[in-house]
Amino acid sequence: MLRRDTKIRSSEGPQFDCYVVTPESEKKVPAVVLASAIHGVDRDLRSIADEFASRGYIAAAPDLFWRSVPGPLARDDVRAAPRGQPRLEKIKRGERDIADVLPALHKEPLFNGRAAVIGFCYGGPYAILGPKRLGYEAGISCHGTQMLDFIQELEGLEQPVRIIWGDQDHAAPAAVLEAYRAVPARMENVEVHIFPDVQHGYMMRGNAKAYDAKMYEFSMARALAILERLR
Repeated sequence: MLRRDTKIRSSEGPQFDCYVVTPESEKKVPAVVLASAIHGVDRDLRSIADEFASRGYIAAAPDLFWRSVPGPLARDDVRAAPRGQPRLEKIKRGERDIADVLPALHKEPLFNGRAAVIGFCYGGPYAILGPKRLGYEAGISCHGTQMLDFIQELEGLEQPVRIIWGDQDHAAPAAVLEAYRAVPARMENVEVHIFPDVQHGYMMRGNAKAYDAKMYEFSMARALAILERLR
């Protein structure tokens, strides 16, 4: 596979960084866009992108924080939390970035024109917003935050969405989990998985306290199942 750091032209004018990994393939393949946690496109996110590419998919991880504090930040960096605030405003502006990745993907010779978005923590809402109105075919949220503010966006959505949490996630209190648990009963395209004794950040190997290997594998399997349908 080929790893590279590239620039994407924002619809606002400036360019922003994006990590792109392409697989070895003789056929055109779908893509997955990784919407990062507040720490940005760090080692953990690059590793996940690499794994998607090793499974035969194009993976792209844009820097969603280029307007404020660009680049990856360490978990103990005091700039991490503030750069995502005010949260709803920042997520709204980031919609442009998630949308702007698609034209760049269309320049990739291997891209088959179909893409999913997978969001982690801060990026979780894009799992809904991506297929809702940004041109994506599907969405996956892993330990997403601020999700209750976007549950109404599921209405009328026909593309597949997968939402995964642990029940010990401090960023997804009981009211959020209960609201989402009720969704699959009325929407067969939406899966909600909530696992016991799993914490916030379970996908990130660099988060030693929260990383959960079984949950990581489960979440990757659900994402890969969606991408296989996009071939």
